[in-house]
Amino acid sequence: MPDPIKLDIMSDPICPWCYIGKAHLDRALEANPDHPFVIEWHPFQLNPDMPEEGMDRRAYLEGKFGGKDGAVSAYAPVVENAEKAGLKIDFEGMQRTPNTMDAHRLIHWAGIEGKQTAAVSALFKAYFVDARDIGDHEVLADIADSIAMDASVVLRLLTSDADKEDIAARDAHSRQMGISSVPTFIVANQHAVPGAQPPELWSKVIQELRQGAA
Repeated sequence: MPDPIKLDIMSDPICPWCYIGKAHLDRALEANPDHPFVIEWHPFQLNPDMPEEGMDRRAYLEGKFGGKDGAVSAYAPVVENAEKAGLKIDFEGMQRTPNTMDAHRLIHWAGIEGKQTAAVSALFKAYFVDARDIGDHEVLADIADSIAMDASVVLRLLTSDADKEDIAARDAHSRQMGISSVPTFIVANQHAVPGAQPPELWSKVIQELRQGAA
């Protein structure tokens, strides 16, 4: 068994490229069950200035991409790549774009219980497949319950400011390191791999790490 190697992932649960990137990575990990990676997810808010209550998705997209046509053309490659990865995204069903601070807090608390990747997967599914508002505390508590966390504790924490400063500081730290887009993967604290890379690239990285260890 090779020595464990840290794989840090900067991501946001509403980032479609992060959703696609995770699916690609998962495929490579399944194909290489003896991979050396120990994965940790890190907060990076796509919209750090989003109002706490989120906003209407259509208004958000048209504001960000300069009108409906801009939004449609920006999302065309997302739709194409999601389909290639075998992923469903219910863009029609999504009503709101949430502020993701609370979703990142949930990922952080899940990490304490060793359930971080499960939380990330459940958040992606809730947002992209089920078109749920992952800024809503009840939805987040329900997601926590689905991965065997204590929903009532999570709900209580969400109504407090617990770990907000920590999440904001970690997000700021990533930006200070020069990360400007997600997903960004950092292998062994030194090699940054930006973007939703195909499973073949990850398989190649795993092979190289194995050879290096040997």
